[in-house]
Amino acid sequence: MQLSGKVAIVTGAGSGIGRASAQLFAEEGASVVVVDWKKDSGEETVEIIRKNHHTATFCHADVSKPQDAERMVQTAVKEYGKLNVLLNNAAIQIMAKLVDTTEEVWDQIQSVNLKGMFLGCKYAIPAMLHAGGGSIINMSSGLGFIGDPDLVAYGASKGGIIAFTKAAAMGYGPNNIRVNCICPGDVNTPMVQEYFDSLPDPAGFRKEVYSKFALRRIGEPREIAQLALFLASDASSFMTASVVVIDGGLTSKCY
Repeated sequence: MQLSGKVAIVTGAGSGIGRASAQLFAEEGASVVVVDWKKDSGEETVEIIRKNHHTATFCHADVSKPQDAERMVQTAVKEYGKLNVLLNNAAIQIMAKLVDTTEEVWDQIQSVNLKGMFLGCKYAIPAMLHAGGGSIINMSSGLGFIGDPDLVAYGASKGGIIAFTKAAAMGYGPNNIRVNCICPGDVNTPMVQEYFDSLPDPAGFRKEVYSKFALRRIGEPREIAQLALFLASDASSFMTASVVVIDGGLTSKCY
């Protein structure tokens, strides 16, 4: 029980990596505040956790809104008395080349992906200071340090997360708050499955994508959640300001 007695917030926990992480954190003993802007999805995650006899509560929130970010932290403290772990996972992705990216799309992506992470940290850190320390995990991406011309705004937001993580770690390390970030490659989430299924030849495109990975497959949400669990737990007690790549070898290939 690596998180026994700890209280964790997981944003974007209604599906994919967020749901897998919330489930795993709960299995490992944490009381989990499940945060999502989709009420039905978030409540479903809580139901799954509770059916397995673990502890979770739902907070309906839009992480890009300061009042919602503050409320999710207040929910953790009110329900469980403290806050030890924050997984900033909520994100959106909209495909568009640079010139075709509207200001509205740019602002929307930065607001959720980058500002949402900032607000989560802004309101979580005081609660963690009161608890004597904590662990923050920010979900970045391989696209935070390599380029995709169809995801310019998304990549910019994820690169910002990497820089933010390092600065936050240096600022609050003396207070026993660790801040790390995860950079996954492609992961078999509902969003990715939906994208594959929308193509004329889903199976053929999957095969082509898989060929880019050293492991010849994309990741599973639970695999990313295992890394988030490690960073949340005391097993990673000497890790902070770290940028951890988990991408099946994708970004190690030259040609």
